[in-house]
Amino acid sequence: MTTETVRPTINPPSLARASMVVVWRNLIHIKRMPEMLMDVTVQPIMFVLLFAYVFGASIAIPGSNYREFLLPGIMAQTIVFSAMIVAIGLTNDLEKGIVDRFKSLPISRASVLIGRSIASLIHSSIGIAVMAVTGLLIGWRIRNGVVDGVMAFLLILLFGFAMIWLGILVGSLLKTTEAVQGVMFTVMFPLTFLANTFAPTAKMPSWLRFIAEWNPISSLTQACRNLWGNGDPAAASAAWPLHHPVGVSIAWSIVLTAIFAPLALRAFKQRSKD
Repeated sequence: MTTETVRPTINPPSLARASMVVVWRNLIHIKRMPEMLMDVTVQPIMFVLLFAYVFGASIAIPGSNYREFLLPGIMAQTIVFSAMIVAIGLTNDLEKGIVDRFKSLPISRASVLIGRSIASLIHSSIGIAVMAVTGLLIGWRIRNGVVDGVMAFLLILLFGFAMIWLGILVGSLLKTTEAVQGVMFTVMFPLTFLANTFAPTAKMPSWLRFIAEWNPISSLTQACRNLWGNGDPAAASAAWPLHHPVGVSIAWSIVLTAIFAPLALRAFKQRSKD
């Protein structure tokens, strides 16, 4: 007489629960390898102090001081580089077969991307917090109240969300972490400097000033300066985006997400197909 084996019923977790598991998995890596926090702890402090004290004495900022001018710009640069963090992490997972292991589990494939995105945003937020504390210690202040202050931080995170989709796209298209680092650094580094992040645009050559003032990073930086009360509003001669930086930054975040998200999902699906 044979007995039939009864297999237990497996109930797949919800998308939210599966995504949180992936987030926790990525955060555990930080716990086990604390050196992964170097880029959001030691490096932000170094950048703030170096720029504040090396360039602070040589760049005049009308209506403010260079330290208050600097902090919004360097925070904007940090959140833009979140694209590189998520791209490297995703490429690493694809290279090492970790995504293949996730595919063998009864979870939605989208949870891998959602979890990686949230973990990357948390990672970058640590850097923003470290920079804020460092800025407060050297004289940076939020002068327009709690509501506007919080709104600026939320705006940074919203823009960071759009940048994460760019990172997922690049991480899905390129085959190695070395290629990701080379491409992302080559693109992101000049993009964040060709803006009003570290120096005013008023004295730039006219063609360069036009590019810098229409750069989405300039709008984000100007929005944070306005909301935090760090200096005067944009000069009358500045380009239109710098006179409406909050709305323009929100619009850029939505547009960039609408462009990069479908392309990233398609690229990831192609890269991780069975």
